[in-house]
Amino acid sequence: VQLQASGGGLVQAGDSLRLSCAASGRTFSHSGVAWFRQIPGKEREYVAAISWSAKNSDYADFAQGRFTISRDNAKKMVYLQMTDLKPEDTAVYRCALAQVLGNDDYVPPYDLYNYWGQGTQVTVSS
Repeated sequence: VQLQASGGGLVQAGDSLRLSCAASGRTFSHSGVAWFRQIPGKEREYVAAISWSAKNSDYADFAQGRFTISRDNAKKMVYLQMTDLKPEDTAVYRCALAQVLGNDDYVPPYDLYNYWGQGTQVTVSS
């Protein structure tokens, strides 16, 4: 599977942005997808994840209430809607995929994602 993130840009604090993750290949089927972010010099940080069925999702504490993850399996797309952006949200955002067998409602934990896409830069100015 190949994953390509897009939608990043330069915005002001308080603005919203929607990131997209486009997938190709059969591995997208029955997969959990997550968003991570990385700030230079810091460890990669988990943002949110969603199950194949989209019935369940999970968020990091900082993302809860501000970010919403969603997916359109027919289009092989996963989205991250970000609102009330803060300067500390500035990072490269990447999507990642973990295949799940047997439970389409399962949200894989952050350490099970083994397919990664290129990132998209999000910069939030104060």
